Amino acid sequence: MTSRALHLRADIAATVPKTAMILAAGLGKRMRPLTATRPKPLVEVAGKPLLDHVLDRLGAAGVERVVVNVHYLPDALEAHLRSRTDFAVTISDERDLLLETGGGLVKAAPLIDCDPFIAVNSDNYWVDGPADALKLLASQWDATRMDALLLVIPHAFAGNHQGLGDFHMTPDGQLRRRGKARIAPFVFTGIQIMAKRLLEDAPEGPFSTNLLWDRAIATGRLYGAVHQGLWFDVGTPPAIRATEDALAHG
Repeated sequence: MTSRALHLRADIAATVPKTAMILAAGLGKRMRPLTATRPKPLVEVAGKPLLDHVLDRLGAAGVERVVVNVHYLPDALEAHLRSRTDFAVTISDERDLLLETGGGLVKAAPLIDCDPFIAVNSDNYWVDGPADALKLLASQWDATRMDALLLVIPHAFAGNHQGLGDFHMTPDGQLRRRGKARIAPFVFTGIQIMAKRLLEDAPEGPFSTNLLWDRAIATGRLYGAVHQGLWFDVGTPPAIRATEDALAHG
């Protein structure tokens, strides 16, 4: 399958996993001073909290249950989630120890009742293009070839992104690291479908999802699908205004 085929298959009907893990436990240091009194997922962009944007996209795609990890100002997050009666919400409590992205997924695994499942960072803002981004991922998922399927966006279209890019992609969709290249053509959007087997035999304690991805890369089982709409990295206060301006001007 070519990368062009990955685009063309976006309209194929697909069953989106009914459960998603939302990574919401981070300290939000780059978003200070806005995060002095609120967790980063509750910072507002375009009129509502980042977390609600994520939940709205999940609900539109057919997700019914969310597992959300909490650490920083957890009571505020839990109170907000109680207002979202459109989802069954389960809390993965990291009050005692912040486990980072990989460790957070491992701790939450027993609470996640489907395989594969969606995992989403809570500080992204995306707009669907011709295809719903989550349905696009689901349409490309192939458990026989993949342990994780990442939604990626071309570096040139990654709003507010200041990095050098994350991945190269082969014609059939396999991902590999930037390596020694000056820049990589694709940026991870914070949205993925993951098989629970990728969490097996993981380290205890805090660690990054990068460790899990490196395992999948080593066995040729990390793939990407290209997002066809807009995406913004909303990690700092200036990025909020930049995102809102970009949305206002189409």
